[in-house]
Amino acid sequence: MASGEYNDRLRKMKELREIGINPYPARFDSTHSIAEANLLGNGDLRSLESLKEDVKSQVIIRGRMMTIRSHGKLTFANLKDITGQIQICFMQDILGKESYKLLKKFDMGDFIGVSGEIFRTKHGQITVLVKEFTFLGKALRPLPEKWHGLQDKEMIYRQRYLDTLMNDESKKRFILRSRCLTLLRNYLARHDFLEMEFPVLQIKASGATARPFQTHHNALDLDVYLRIACELPQKKAIAGGFERTYEIARVFRNEGMDPSHLQEFTMLEFYAAYWNYQDNMDFTESMLKYVIQELFGTLKIMIKDRIGQMVEVNFEKEWQRFDFGELIQKDSGIDIYKYMDDANALRSAIQSAGIHFEGMEQMGYGNLCDYLYKKVSRPKLIQPCFVINHPASMKPLARRSDESPHFCETFQLLVNTWEVVNAYSEIVDPIDQRDRFINQAVAQAGGDEDAMEMDVDFLRAMEHGMPPISGTGIGIDRLMTLLTGQDNLRDMILFPLMRPTNEAIKEEKKLREKAKKIYKKQQKEFKS
Repeated sequence: MASGEYNDRLRKMKELREIGINPYPARFDSTHSIAEANLLGNGDLRSLESLKEDVKSQVIIRGRMMTIRSHGKLTFANLKDITGQIQICFMQDILGKESYKLLKKFDMGDFIGVSGEIFRTKHGQITVLVKEFTFLGKALRPLPEKWHGLQDKEMIYRQRYLDTLMNDESKKRFILRSRCLTLLRNYLARHDFLEMEFPVLQIKASGATARPFQTHHNALDLDVYLRIACELPQKKAIAGGFERTYEIARVFRNEGMDPSHLQEFTMLEFYAAYWNYQDNMDFTESMLKYVIQELFGTLKIMIKDRIGQMVEVNFEKEWQRFDFGELIQKDSGIDIYKYMDDANALRSAIQSAGIHFEGMEQMGYGNLCDYLYKKVSRPKLIQPCFVINHPASMKPLARRSDESPHFCETFQLLVNTWEVVNAYSEIVDPIDQRDRFINQAVAQAGGDEDAMEMDVDFLRAMEHGMPPISGTGIGIDRLMTLLTGQDNLRDMILFPLMRPTNEAIKEEKKLREKAKKIYKKQQKEFKS
C-alpha cells in the first residue's frame, strides 16, 4: 500500500472529525438486510422520476462500500453485508449540495448506513435511491483490487479477513462450517447428549498418543499441558452420573504440520454410557449422513484426492468395515498378530518386506503397527469406510475384544485416505487400564515420545466404578476440508497460526521504541 493513499485517507478521517462527524460511531439500526432489500426489488416499484419528487425511507440498510463511481451530481456505490450486495445511488438534487459534498470524504471500504427507496435503473438493476446516509467507519487501508485472482496462499491465510470479504466462496465455506457445528449439536441434543466443558490445561497429557504443548502454571508452580484430547474428563463425568456427554473444542498436539495435520484443531468428542463400539459406529454413520445431507442436499460429494483430482465420494451406501490386521496382511503380507508385543520382531519383519518409515527404530509395537498401516493400507481407502479392531497396544484406552485379547473394539472412519473419526468401546476395567498405562510407560522409557502418560487420578475414578461406555472423536477441520473440496486444513481455519513476517516484526519494534520514548518523557516530566 502506498503511504500516500494511507495519508490521504487519514486526512479525510481528520476532516470528518473537524466538521463534527464521528468516523467510528457506536451503533446503527437497520430495518432490512441487503438480501431482504434485494427481494423487495422484485415487487412493484415507483419510477425514478416519481421517486425524485418524494423519496420514502422504504429501507434502512448498512454495510461496506465495495465500489464508488462518481458522475458529477450523481454517485453510485455497491454496498455489501454478510447477506449480499446492492447498488445505492446518491443524487445531489435529493441530498442537497452540502450533504452531497461529504461523499468526497468517502473511500472504497468505508462503512455507511443509508435510508431510501428502491427502484430499477434503465438496465434493470435493483438500486436504493439514498434519502439520508450516516458514516459508520473509515477504512485507512484500501481493499485489494484483484483478490479473486490472488494465488498467494500465504497472504490469504495471513489476511483472511480480506479473503472472506472479497471472495464469497471463501466466506461461504466458513458459514458452512458454522452450520455443520449447529447441525451436530442439534443431532446430539435430540439423542439426549449434554454439551459440557472440560479443562484445557491438564496435569497429564493423556487421552491420546501424541506429543503435547507444555507450559507452566505460576500460581500453582506446576508444569501443565495443553490437552491433546478431552477424553478422560468426559469418562470421569460419566462415572459421576452423566450418561451422554459431548464437547466441541480445541485440542493441541505439538507434532508435524502437513495438509492433513495441524497442531491446534477442533474436535467433537462424545461419550455414551451402555453403548459398545458397534452401537457407536451405527450412530456415527447415521449422524454424519444426516449432517452431510442437510449441508449439501445430497450424499454424493465431489472432493479432492491426494493429487488434487476431483473424485466422487458416495456417503449414501452403507459404509464398508475392514479389519485392521487383515487389511495390513492383505496389503503387505505381514501378520502383525504373529509378533504380538514384540516390537523388535515386527520391526525386522517390516524391514525384511522392504518397508521403511522415519523413526521406526524407536517405536513400540503399537506405533509400528500404526505407521505400517499408514504406509501400505490407508492410501487406498477413498470411499467412506470403517477400519475396525486395532491391536490392544495401539489403543491404551480402548476395551479389549471378548473374542480375542490381541485387539480392541475400535473403529476409525476413513474418507479419501484421511482419518476423520476415531472411536472405540472404552476400558472400564481399572486393572486392565493400569496394565495398559504400564505398557505405555515401558514404550516411553524405550524412546517412544508419543506414548501416553499414566494418569493415576483417572485410575482412581475408574476404581469407583464405570458403566459400559463408547466414545468418538471427530476432527471438524478435517471433515469440512474434505466436504468442501479443499486440499489443506488451513483452508478451513479462519485464522491459522503463521510465523510473523519481517515487516510485522519491524513495525512492532518501531512501535515499542516509540512507546519507550513516551514513557521516558512521562517519567522525566513527573520527576520535574
